[in-house]
Amino acid sequence: MAMEKTRLKLGLVPLIDAAPLVVAKERGFFAEVGLEVELSREASWASIRDKVAVGALDGAQMLAPLPLAMTLGLSAIRVPMVAGMALNLGGNTITLANALWERMDHAAPSSAAALKAVIEADKALGLPPMTFATVYPFSPHAAELRLWMEAGGIDTERDVRLVVVPPPQMIAYLSAGNISGYCVGEPWGSLAVRLGLGHIAATSREIFAGRLEKVFAVTRDWADRHPETHAAVLEALIGAARWCDENRCELAELLAQPHYLNAPVDALMAPLLGEAGLPKDLVVF
Repeated sequence: MAMEKTRLKLGLVPLIDAAPLVVAKERGFFAEVGLEVELSREASWASIRDKVAVGALDGAQMLAPLPLAMTLGLSAIRVPMVAGMALNLGGNTITLANALWERMDHAAPSSAAALKAVIEADKALGLPPMTFATVYPFSPHAAELRLWMEAGGIDTERDVRLVVVPPPQMIAYLSAGNISGYCVGEPWGSLAVRLGLGHIAATSREIFAGRLEKVFAVTRDWADRHPETHAAVLEALIGAARWCDENRCELAELLAQPHYLNAPVDALMAPLLGEAGLPKDLVVF
């Protein structure tokens, strides 16, 4: 059967795990199945959510819990969604500011328990709770940060303040002192280390190995009206994801381009190849 639509606009947030969409366009996987695709770089997950919901985007890379949250009406917009495929497993890091890291190192081994000791010291001095960021309320990042902290005895409802910051803005917030740390998808964790602004305390591989991270999603209405087009998109993305795992050095060069991640190629090599202390299977496509 013929596709219902061949010209599509798909959204992504500048992260390494947007790779299957980037590769599908740049290496011709979309073209091979007869699709002409424009990729739209979006600033935040809220932007992705809203634009897919109103039809400004045909589909998008999404946080794994986001389609469920949209379907259930847990987010700002209630829209039935379909997540056709997983884009990757893992890929997140928890990064802490240098000043906090040094205090933790003095308190105990650098872990969530060490952070707990610092928090208790601040409480004794009457200081306000430290602020930490995740990328969206319904996200693997929020769950991972809470799991890591709670394993060290930290009450994430009372001992700290959690806020939402778009992934590409995390480093700026950390540098300005607006947050003490964050959980984010790569490369925005290891890049802060590269810039001398922080230290990685934990990775998603250590907190919850094999966990679903991003999906490709469309609205239920869009999927019902474009079944052949939807199948073609998924076919292209599956081929692109396979290419990503087999060509990681070239993948870093594609993602580094200004209209995608706009980051140094060698900064993307660390999370993709397992360098600079990161696990080799931090990101699995």
